[in-house]
Amino acid sequence: MSPFAIGYFGALIGASSLAAWSGRREALVGAFLLLVVSAFAGIVWGGAALRWITLVVALGAAAVGLAYSFRAFLAAVLPRDAARAIRSAPLTASFGLLTILAYIVTAVFAPAIAPFGESQIVGGAFAPPDDRMLLGGDQLGRDLFSRIVYGARNTVGIAFVTTVLTFLLGGALGLLAATVGGWVDQLLSRLVDVLMAIPQLIFALLLLTIFGTEVVTLILVIAVLDSTRVYRLSRAVAVNIVVMDYIEAAKLRGETLWWLITREILPNATAPLIAEFGLRFCFVFLTIAGLSFLGLGIQPPTADWGSMVRDNAQLISFGEVTPLIPAAAIALLTVAVNFVVDWMLQRSSGLKD
Repeated sequence: MSPFAIGYFGALIGASSLAAWSGRREALVGAFLLLVVSAFAGIVWGGAALRWITLVVALGAAAVGLAYSFRAFLAAVLPRDAARAIRSAPLTASFGLLTILAYIVTAVFAPAIAPFGESQIVGGAFAPPDDRMLLGGDQLGRDLFSRIVYGARNTVGIAFVTTVLTFLLGGALGLLAATVGGWVDQLLSRLVDVLMAIPQLIFALLLLTIFGTEVVTLILVIAVLDSTRVYRLSRAVAVNIVVMDYIEAAKLRGETLWWLITREILPNATAPLIAEFGLRFCFVFLTIAGLSFLGLGIQPPTADWGSMVRDNAQLISFGEVTPLIPAAAIALLTVAVNFVVDWMLQRSSGLKD
């Protein structure tokens, strides 16, 4: 057994003993499970597996530490009510907020963070990493690190705008259909049924092929197709609200349709719509990346994570993990948004631990 393996298992045994002595049941279970998994991985794959496990555990511990520190920082600088809410937030929500903040900062200050321009050719095709290019070059010799930084602005920004437009369209029509009812509800619902009957990705590919792949067209196509899901949810929630007594009382008072929707129905439909916004953002984000991977999303030379995976996928055959970095950025943001949405849903719906 190598000195690294001896030190590794010795540290795990020591951590398990310390957790048992201090009465930390969760820490004891975690350390014991890690010990069992590490022993199995070490027997099957050898010392290399232990090094990978160590790296994963170290990254997890760093994420927990950052989330805890960020939560304490927010609790110290925010007003009293907001600080109380942040202190009660789980570490997953703190990690999600920190991750989203990092993406926003990267997107806003991309020109200052990226060492080279978005489309600037600075080396040879598939150049290896060096002092100038931290992640090497792409198929045209552009700096991959700079492209990933600019990709945060393009991919995330377009996905956010598309999601907002999706909710403005689908949410407004869903609430309107449930409130008015009658032929308006029937007309909108049957139109949504027709759109939902066609596979979304195939329909998006068809529309983008017909109308072009400009950014505005991309946003409008995805927003219209995704608004059908938001329409269904908002209508289903609003239908259960419009039959309540306080809605009938508001109608008897002579309140307008705008008042009913914005003051009576929408506040009581906030919780599911918040959850749907986070999920829909993730789906839109992944849809844009998938369309770019297929060549009909964000067009070159604009940096986009989906197209970056496609353009540099052949490097994976040579053992390079660089093409997986944009994919990891997509996955990390998706997980972070869901962490925050889960927390906000818990707060808005009044659920208790």
